[in-house]
Amino acid sequence: METFDALLSGFSVALTLQNLLLGFIGVTLGTLVGVLPGVGPALTVALLLPATASFDPTGALIMFSGIYYGAMYGGSTTSILLNTPGESATIVTALEGNMMAKRGRAGPALSTSAIGSFVAGSISVVLLTLVAPLVVNLALQFGPAEYFAIMVLAFVTVSTLLGSSMARGLASLFFGLWIGLIGIDGQTGQARFTMGIPELLDGIDVVVAAVGLFAVGETLYLATYLNREQDKLEQVKGSIWMSASDWARSWKPWLRGTFLGFPLGAMPAGGAEIPTFLSYAIEKKLSKHPEEFGKGAIEGVAGPEAANNAASTGTLTMLLTLGLPTSATAAIVLAAFQQYGLQPGPLLFETQPLLVWGLIASMYIGNVLLLVLNLPLVGLWIKLLSIPRPLLYGGILIFATLGAYGLRNSWFDLLLLYLIGLVGFLMRRYDIPVAPTIVGMILGPVAEQQLRRALSISQGDASIFFSKPISASVLVLALVLLVAPTLWKWYAARRRVGVVAG
Repeated sequence: METFDALLSGFSVALTLQNLLLGFIGVTLGTLVGVLPGVGPALTVALLLPATASFDPTGALIMFSGIYYGAMYGGSTTSILLNTPGESATIVTALEGNMMAKRGRAGPALSTSAIGSFVAGSISVVLLTLVAPLVVNLALQFGPAEYFAIMVLAFVTVSTLLGSSMARGLASLFFGLWIGLIGIDGQTGQARFTMGIPELLDGIDVVVAAVGLFAVGETLYLATYLNREQDKLEQVKGSIWMSASDWARSWKPWLRGTFLGFPLGAMPAGGAEIPTFLSYAIEKKLSKHPEEFGKGAIEGVAGPEAANNAASTGTLTMLLTLGLPTSATAAIVLAAFQQYGLQPGPLLFETQPLLVWGLIASMYIGNVLLLVLNLPLVGLWIKLLSIPRPLLYGGILIFATLGAYGLRNSWFDLLLLYLIGLVGFLMRRYDIPVAPTIVGMILGPVAEQQLRRALSISQGDASIFFSKPISASVLVLALVLLVAPTLWKWYAARRRVGVVAG
């Protein structure tokens, strides 16, 4: 009953004219950036961080979350019509969706994607409403040792799962941890890693770092390496509506994708890629028309798209309740919270209940708005694909520059922006994930604070982290996530050698 009352109070916040408008802007922008190839939600939220610094936190976070799950809707349009996944989570959609478009069935492919996203988004928000209070009640029992263990799990998760190799992920994480340590130590008052530069005494602003890595670095990379190929845009022919047969073949994949995507997205080792590939494999296995897979099977669009959107809500569940980001966009949304002096986690539900429940309530409304926006305006979204990419990239750099300078009107911030942007470009060039850098930068000082508190309570005895069941379990899970990929590669290599020798 308390959850229902809290949700009602959240609707009173989400339904104010200002927050409705910001939610509408968020889902519209999200759809737009999902459609535009190469422009994802992480880049867009990073770009808007400086512009929204003076906004009311509730309204700004409603807009940012709208951009996040709105991009999940819009990304399917690019995958289906251009065979160019804007996000890694829409790779599977391109497999069958683009083949449907080539066969003149782009309309039903877009329809099953939009409706499946609505179904998955709506059900997963209900699950978020029910699950979040349970996780928060558990997390409120955490002390410094448990919080430190959770931070370690977050570091391991983003390092091992958001990159092509563990070494690259850890390198990115330690770079972020180093950036987070720059400035005055809050306990000793000593300057750390400032190199005698007065402007660094306050540390590096997380917004400048996020915009540099995602907006500047990503744009430079896209303009340099991904602007060479001519994409073929498939046309939407005939009706965009689904036939009775399409409905019959889609509704079960929608439900299966939803209940697969939400829990996997909420897991520290989840993300959106794993559930979409699993959903595709399951639908291929269960389909009555397996011969159509690879040639345009509608189930191969319906299931993964539902899993994709449900996973994004699951990711927000972990971010809101425990402060764990499990995707690049979640890391940037974490930076948005930090911008307003807020730390996602169980205490946020206690100290800012209207903000949290207003954000959750806005997701119910946003899913309805997205369904209304997507299908009737599909012609508009298709026209956006004709925007020349050089103009798009130039506009992003201009907005990034103005936004970073507007934070403190400081030339030093601009210098940092482009230096970090060049680092981001090199990281992207050599396949080093940038999300661990942001997570390390934001959560590093928090982890340091919790580590010091725990050791202070135990009078320097490090066994406190292993004598408490929750912290010990979380640290063991982090160790498994860190070691398991290496052991699996070693086992696979031994097995291959055995097969060749046999």
